[in-house]
Amino acid sequence: MAKFIFVTGGVVSSLGKGINASSIGRLLKNHGLKVFMQKFDPYINVDPGNMSPLQHGEVFVTDDGAETDLDLGHYERFIDENLSRYSSVTTGKVYLKVIDKERKGEYGGKTVQVVPHITDTIKEYCYKAAENSQADIVITEIGGTVGDIEGLPFLEAIRQMRRDVGYNNTLYVHNTLVPYISASQELKTKPTQHSVKELQSLGISPDIIILRSERKIPQKDKEKIALFCNVNIEAVIEATDCKYLYEIPLNLAKQHIDDYIIHHFGLSTNPLDMSEWIKMVENIKSAKKETLVTVVGKYPLQDAYLSINEALKHAGWQYKTNVKIEYIDAETVDEENVNLLLGKADGILVPGGFGERAAIGKMEAIRYARENKIPYFGICFGMQLSLIEYARNVLGYKEAGSTEFCENCKMPIIDLKFSKRSMENHMRLGLYDCHLMPGTKIYDVYQTSDIKERHRHRFEFNNNYRKIYENTDVVFSGINLENDIVETIELKNHPWFVACQYHPEFLSRPNKPHPLFLGFMNAVIAEREKKNI
Repeated sequence: MAKFIFVTGGVVSSLGKGINASSIGRLLKNHGLKVFMQKFDPYINVDPGNMSPLQHGEVFVTDDGAETDLDLGHYERFIDENLSRYSSVTTGKVYLKVIDKERKGEYGGKTVQVVPHITDTIKEYCYKAAENSQADIVITEIGGTVGDIEGLPFLEAIRQMRRDVGYNNTLYVHNTLVPYISASQELKTKPTQHSVKELQSLGISPDIIILRSERKIPQKDKEKIALFCNVNIEAVIEATDCKYLYEIPLNLAKQHIDDYIIHHFGLSTNPLDMSEWIKMVENIKSAKKETLVTVVGKYPLQDAYLSINEALKHAGWQYKTNVKIEYIDAETVDEENVNLLLGKADGILVPGGFGERAAIGKMEAIRYARENKIPYFGICFGMQLSLIEYARNVLGYKEAGSTEFCENCKMPIIDLKFSKRSMENHMRLGLYDCHLMPGTKIYDVYQTSDIKERHRHRFEFNNNYRKIYENTDVVFSGINLENDIVETIELKNHPWFVACQYHPEFLSRPNKPHPLFLGFMNAVIAEREKKNI
């Protein structure tokens, strides 16, 4: 039977409970245990797919096509396990499932209530996650903070879980803030005590408390928290601010949080082996070189491109290089100022996005990268716009465009109906095959002919226009053979101009950078060194 860890947060949001949960997952995995992670999000949206990136950050996509919270990206990057639709559970998803059952008469005319029908559905997602993943440990993060009205059904469900499966099969980890009051020069434990009291009033007593603080917490304060919150002193763990995100598992390991968890569950495991992780962190700290990548996007919030941000860093560290990432609002880019905005860039990346807004600015950035031989990487919408830009500015087809931002486009290079099938208005989500052409840059970085990558888009390249790119510098280097869909393109006679329809950033790991990002960063570093000669 799987063991269940539930991670909650109190006092304030953004304490890093998702990172702490992921770090615990990495430690347990490095003991030889199979780990699976999931997120309970209290918002009523069914999933983040329709939510603005400005509010919620990026939408992360799993292999099986689930649109999920960005925290799942952290989970995957830390534990290096591909998650699934069972990893993302929202209030909207739970209520929709219950209401669908009620409409079909599956409750036999009973009054449908939060307890037991909503809570039973939440628990069902826990059990399904364990069954589907065959994991030894399922780690579930509950979004929001204790006391939020929308989170109460989730907290009630995890309270019931201990009653259902037993004390030694469940463990509660609570994250709280220990603020420092500069006027009195004191760390304050009272917010933690109140947060734990609130949790206990809901029937949950934490087994481990993780204290987030900007300063080291004295032993006397830990003992005070242990006493008033009714936990063992060994279960009071501090999480001070770290310069590097990936140091956090090592900090938790020093405090033996993994040993405490394994003892609680009564498990027999291999000794902890963090040698590869330690080597990776040392590699990060030893990075001395620096390079500048400019990301030309439409969202001013960095969390909207979180996985791209991390994937660039992963690849840079592999070359002992710190990647400075500069975000430029594509709406501000035009022919007059493009050199001013992008002239210092060692590499240019145009990410995904939906709709017409900022498309012109992105294409101006693409033109600048192409004409000035600056390493360029286009992702999703960045690939589509690369083909439109080339058709307009090199081939002279000024009416080339996309039906995504011009419904009556006279030359729809990008369209909904494009190949052997009609997509209507359905998204292409999740993992799809791609066949790479030998002798291309993209083949060289993957070192294989057949790959699988994650997608999230609706529009595709229109194969009716493939012939206009014949005998040009454009190479269609990757194709989904099943449906004859263009997946990747590149340019000849350019140091690195590669674009893909899929989202490679979702599969990058800190200790296993994605091949495409490695190829891009190799070209970017070469460009930087050329400037310094």
